Amino acid sequence: MVAVVKPASPQSPAKPPETPAANDATEKTVSPQQWIGFFAMVLGMFMAVLDIQIVASSLEQIQAGLSTTRDEINWVQTAYLIAEVAIIPLSGWLGRALSIRYLFVLSCGGFTLMSLLCALAWNLPSMVVFRGFQGFFGGAMIPTVFAVTFTLFPRRLQPTMTVVVAMVVTVAPTAGPVLGGYITEAASWQTLFLINLVPGILVTITTGLFLRVDEPEWALLKKIDFRGILYIVVFLASLEFVLEEGVREEWFESREIVFFCLVAAASGIAMFYRELTIAHPVVDLWAFRNRNFAVGCLLSFILGIGLYSIIYLMPIYLATVKGLNSQQIGQYIMVTGMFQFASAFIAGRIAKSLGPRLTLALGLFGFGIGTLMNSDLTHQAGYWEFFWPQAMRGFFLMFCFLPINAITFGSLRPEEVKNASGLYNLMRNLGGAIGLAVANSLIIRLNKEHYAALREAVTPGSTATQTLLASLQEKFGDASVADSEQAALKQLYGLVMREAEVLTINTLFNILALVFFLALFLVLWVRTSPAASGGPGGRK
Repeated sequence: MVAVVKPASPQSPAKPPETPAANDATEKTVSPQQWIGFFAMVLGMFMAVLDIQIVASSLEQIQAGLSTTRDEINWVQTAYLIAEVAIIPLSGWLGRALSIRYLFVLSCGGFTLMSLLCALAWNLPSMVVFRGFQGFFGGAMIPTVFAVTFTLFPRRLQPTMTVVVAMVVTVAPTAGPVLGGYITEAASWQTLFLINLVPGILVTITTGLFLRVDEPEWALLKKIDFRGILYIVVFLASLEFVLEEGVREEWFESREIVFFCLVAAASGIAMFYRELTIAHPVVDLWAFRNRNFAVGCLLSFILGIGLYSIIYLMPIYLATVKGLNSQQIGQYIMVTGMFQFASAFIAGRIAKSLGPRLTLALGLFGFGIGTLMNSDLTHQAGYWEFFWPQAMRGFFLMFCFLPINAITFGSLRPEEVKNASGLYNLMRNLGGAIGLAVANSLIIRLNKEHYAALREAVTPGSTATQTLLASLQEKFGDASVADSEQAALKQLYGLVMREAEVLTINTLFNILALVFFLALFLVLWVRTSPAASGGPGGRK
């Protein structure tokens, strides 16, 4: 079973567990007020997703403004991500207890207030505290939009609304560096937070006035599982801390990392035991017994790996190898978002004609090919060497996102969607966090390996090395022989390190492409049903 189901009445025969209970979904009508409320929620979600990348692209400016070190300023991002990942799985229970309307108003209002306080932060500790609360409020907004998509709209509109939500979730991370680079160049880092105020206030008021999806279940507040909440928050916060700080602290060489690994393990075991055994869990983990939901969450995890890792690797290459600033980097990587937007008008139609499994297979394969196309970079690679791989990935990303959403939520009953949405979004975030942690570790390791291999070829007895050193020394003709030799050797070291970084980035693109090609096997585990297929006629 997916969740506890009430016995069917004699007049209403029981339905199969893989078929949504609300067959009247096709008869639903959405009022103009509900449309306004929904699009206000989408705008709020866009703010929350955008905020992660827009701040990440301008950490150096924030560091200078707060007079902190590079290691310390990373806590501005870490605090946000830890709080966000901790609240996401709890959003389902909060949505049932408070209703989606009240939860979203509280979340968006809190997010807007924390944005103002972040702009007014006077030192690093105050910024970290405000960013943590901003992530806490922002994290609750994202799953509620997914839940509304599959509970408010009739089934015939769900694919279209899924495309709208998918565009926001996938385009916002791409637009973040572009917008962040422009704002910090044109204004100041405080403006990164102040731009949230006007849309945040409008979204909060509009959602409160127009959104009508469900009613609060106040009785749930009388039986709050405080121990379950504590286990979930401690487990996810500790895990996120380990993933964020592990590379900088050299993993298990740090006592902090070892300590939080043990805390994550202990609280994780306690969380799973409690949530699987109590009558009213905060997070219903039994949802994973639904095969489509489990496969959809795993695919969401893989999509998170791809999205977050690539949006991290490309700026590294463009900054360290090409020497571009944040605004120039944004101009490079905005191509993905452009093609995501373009494919949104095509993916829905293809999904209806091919079905979710074939559409998903096409999307995974296309995204993998686009990633593979970026695996033969050189230090001379320019705009067009990045344009076509990004175009490929951006175009096929919607072919992944749309069927994954349909597969994950299409076979769930409406009352299960809120809980499922939190778990689904959590899996994508965890995929991103784990992908970034692995990518960071591999960058350090592969850089050393590639540098060692290149260094063996660059020997004093090599004719090519001597020729290169001679040409480099000519650039320092006015200096003494000793100084020109030292400068030439230093420049040669920089060239070798640059080539090692290029080889490392290429290797990681190859690995990511392989991950998406292997994900094609998961498509075989998907069960098609009328709901997952987007209409009648699906097979069990």
